[in-house]
Amino acid sequence: MDARAAVRERLEESRDTLIALSHRIHAHPEVAFEEERAAAWCAELLDAVGFHVERGICALPTAFVARAGSGPLHIALCAEYDCLPGIGHACGHNVIAALALGAGIAAARVADEVGLTVSVVGTPAEERGGGKVLLLERGAFAGVHAAMMVHPAPLDVVEPPTLAWEEFDVHYAGKAAHASAFPELGVNAADALTVAQTAIGLLRQHIRWTDRVHGIVTDGGDAANVVPAHAAASYIVRARTLGELDDIRARVLGCFEAGALATGARLDVRPSGRPYAEVRHDPTLATLYRRNAESIGRMFPDFGPLLERAAASTDMGNVSHALPAIHPTIGIGSLPAVNHQPEFAAHCVSADADRALLDGALALAWTAIDMANDAALTARLRGA
Repeated sequence: MDARAAVRERLEESRDTLIALSHRIHAHPEVAFEEERAAAWCAELLDAVGFHVERGICALPTAFVARAGSGPLHIALCAEYDCLPGIGHACGHNVIAALALGAGIAAARVADEVGLTVSVVGTPAEERGGGKVLLLERGAFAGVHAAMMVHPAPLDVVEPPTLAWEEFDVHYAGKAAHASAFPELGVNAADALTVAQTAIGLLRQHIRWTDRVHGIVTDGGDAANVVPAHAAASYIVRARTLGELDDIRARVLGCFEAGALATGARLDVRPSGRPYAEVRHDPTLATLYRRNAESIGRMFPDFGPLLERAAASTDMGNVSHALPAIHPTIGIGSLPAVNHQPEFAAHCVSADADRALLDGALALAWTAIDMANDAALTARLRGA
């Protein structure tokens, strides 16, 4: 039996276990850095099939790395498993986790034969907090030659556009007073936030079409008859590159400073996690993945410039700046539902999502084999 057939057979043997894992993670959503059950279930499964598993790596309790094979080409398959607050797995990280495990288990079947070392890296806090950024900074990807993952979406895209992002929390401190009897003695922190949001709304007319600014109010005061002494918001800015992110961040922070100046409230801006870089898809790895995905029936429509409007962000971007990587999307038949909608969350345990899980795992495993079998590509990836 050749390596590709052996990989497919191993994946088929694991089919029911992987689908059950995806559905279990979906049924027990856990937010960033709190994915205790999901991380444990993934680590236990990999341990049971012969991987060497290290849990709680890099001082992150819900991170892990599981390794199999001892070949010269070392690939990492990234598993995400955190959810969105309030709407659960509306970005399909349950599928990502099971897909990465499936690809790793399948590739491990032939790792020594083709010359691979396979690591499945459990990466917490993609939705907020930048787990991969922390893992990268703390050495989890040291010695890895390429990293791959596949993300659920409405449709298949080989090289989806992504944006650099930064998230920060904004706090205004004012002075409380009776809102009717002595309003002149108060400093209205909520008004400061209103001024800032109005300025941001006006700013949107004058930013690049690739920039994004969005946020929520997390604190607007305590009572309607008390001048708010405190107000807070969580905001995200995005741009095509980390370099362009510097410009939009400065302009948005100017809006928040305007709120403080107009009202006399004190402003405190606190970063929330590390900035995310835009993804640099390795073109050769992307081509291999596309060929393998198409060979099992996946289709990649040409969306032209419309695709740019659907750009999101991921901490996989930081990994892609450090080593060759790909981050394709795989369709789960969800339209008109899209990522971050409750309806999309429901689709992430559908028959289409289960099929995408298996298709993506097989395409990744075959891509790993192709990488190992291409001497020139292996030499480039290893820096030889």
